[in-house]
Amino acid sequence: MPVSEVAEKPSVSREELRQMRRPGAATHCGWCGRRLEEGESRGRRRRYCGQSCRQRAYERRTALQRSGLPDDAVVLSDTEIADLQDRLFQLRCAAEDVVTAADDGASVAELRELAHEIARSAKDLEQLR
Repeated sequence: MPVSEVAEKPSVSREELRQMRRPGAATHCGWCGRRLEEGESRGRRRRYCGQSCRQRAYERRTALQRSGLPDDAVVLSDTEIADLQDRLFQLRCAAEDVVTAADDGASVAELRELAHEIARSAKDLEQLR
């Protein structure tokens, strides 16, 4: 049963949900994003890679409840915001370098190298924690 049909069907059994899950699909830690090892097929699936990640997630949830912020709010320190802005600036500069190089008639090898730099900057930017 396609997932789109789940919305149309008022109640879906647990067995149907299990069948819709892709076997071997990667699961990631709810706090740090690391890939979780596949455990036994019985019981609950792991949500965190370890006790420290579970504790950090708990602390975040309770802090959000006390502050009145929405559950999906992202709270960053001044240092984290400055770091994020720096990484965004690096990504923008790398993209501008590609445009400038293309306008100047750069070789394919040079453009490929600049594209790799953009990919590296974007990968660094993905890491919020």
